[in-house]
Amino acid sequence: MNYADIKQFDAANGPGVRVSVFVSGCTHQCPGCFNEEAWDFNYGKPFTEETIEEVVGYLSASYYQGLTLLGGEPFEHSNQQGLLPLLRRVRAEYPDKSIWCFSGYDFEKDIMGRMYQEWPETKEMLSYIDVLVDGEFVEALKNMNLFFKGSSNQRTIMVQESIAAGEVVLWEPPAYDY
Repeated sequence: MNYADIKQFDAANGPGVRVSVFVSGCTHQCPGCFNEEAWDFNYGKPFTEETIEEVVGYLSASYYQGLTLLGGEPFEHSNQQGLLPLLRRVRAEYPDKSIWCFSGYDFEKDIMGRMYQEWPETKEMLSYIDVLVDGEFVEALKNMNLFFKGSSNQRTIMVQESIAAGEVVLWEPPAYDY
């Protein structure tokens, strides 16, 4: 697996300060994608044990709220295989930090309806993820006023709660008093 970028201080892809890993490789190729170069599975640098150590090391600072995975497409099968060692480490070493993931795949149809049954990596990967933003980016539905997503068709899903309930449970942004 390759990765396109690691953002050490990211506040745009989940709540709080996060470390974000942008994987390479995406078969969705959504028109208007903000990260077109990451469609190529060979783009970027190899995701190695040293890369995992770098990310885990960043997360040791107390001000990090968590890790975010995006891309590219984290749920491409080869990317799931590459990300699992990182997810295992982060969950073991930082159980209180949240893990968010952005995917162009539909949670019910693609991830739970197909991948969860076909690939053991999917079930394990989901066991570590707290929140999943699902759905392809649709340029005609682009909305810059949404919390942590680009188009209004995308959903922000509480993964563990959804699996337990057998139906999608949505994440709600915190209410702010002004």
